[in-house]
Amino acid sequence: MRHDPGVPRSSVPPPDLPFDDEVIHALVRRRDTGRRDGHRIALVIGGGGMRGAYAGGMTHAIHDLELGRHFDVIYGSSAGAYIGAGLLIGKGPGTAQIFYEDMASPAFIDHRRLRSRQPMIDLDHLLDAIMVDSKPMDWPALRDSKVPLRVVATAVDDLSGHVLQPRTAAEWKLALRATSTIPWLAGRPVRLHGRRWIDGSVAEPLPLERALRDGATHVLALVNRTVVELRRATPQRRASGWARTLDRFIPGLGSMAQETRRHGPVMALLDAPKDTAPHTAHLAVVTPQQDAGVSGLTTDPARVEEAARIGYATFRAAADRVIAASA
Repeated sequence: MRHDPGVPRSSVPPPDLPFDDEVIHALVRRRDTGRRDGHRIALVIGGGGMRGAYAGGMTHAIHDLELGRHFDVIYGSSAGAYIGAGLLIGKGPGTAQIFYEDMASPAFIDHRRLRSRQPMIDLDHLLDAIMVDSKPMDWPALRDSKVPLRVVATAVDDLSGHVLQPRTAAEWKLALRATSTIPWLAGRPVRLHGRRWIDGSVAEPLPLERALRDGATHVLALVNRTVVELRRATPQRRASGWARTLDRFIPGLGSMAQETRRHGPVMALLDAPKDTAPHTAHLAVVTPQQDAGVSGLTTDPARVEEAARIGYATFRAAADRVIAASA
């Protein structure tokens, strides 16, 4: 990624979503003292396919600031789970690079495959080629990590979100496949521990509520959409053609996958007045400061790299502001 890590291109405007400086302060205190405390600090990373480049850039910045080792738990849905895995095994820069160097390619996403009734997204290429040769995933290290990665997937039978519980390196690979597969687009549901699973972002695009329910006192949430995009989503009177196609595979999946339906509960939580919010946690939400025009299926490497750069610059600007203010 082409950037100057020490000089973000622009400053962060006053946030429209919660950003409690104490979350960054708590991470920096752990980094600088080398000591744990009584807090439970969670990193929550949202999904969104190739939009994950934004969060990949943010996570690259977290790595460069040496904050990645100081979380107590990481939650990820879909692309967010892969990004969290990369951070845990010490491959922070790769969490951004994999999107524009490897995934922004017809080898991974090619709509022409639909003509022969093949999935548009080739998860085999991601898991068995990219994550073996170009950006190797250390599955045993992920399995043995002292900081747990909570991979969220959606159960096919009732479309509810769950944290998967992989026990072996092979099951970890299945878990990451499960959290990113969608019928027709990315392959069949994945069977693990007696149930069938699909993309975690269908049920929980940002597993924020889950982190709070699990007792997090501090939450850093990385979102792959700008505030404008999140605010712009409006209920649709009629399901899109894409949604109706998904419903043919799994009844209810199409409507569940609609933007408003998926992000509504999270936005309601974020917009709750502080004195009536159903939690007391310190919450910092980071959204891309700019829109690079990247969708979940974008394959333009330059555009995807720009999204990663925006994510990096956005997080660095936010973190550097907090750190400078406390110096």
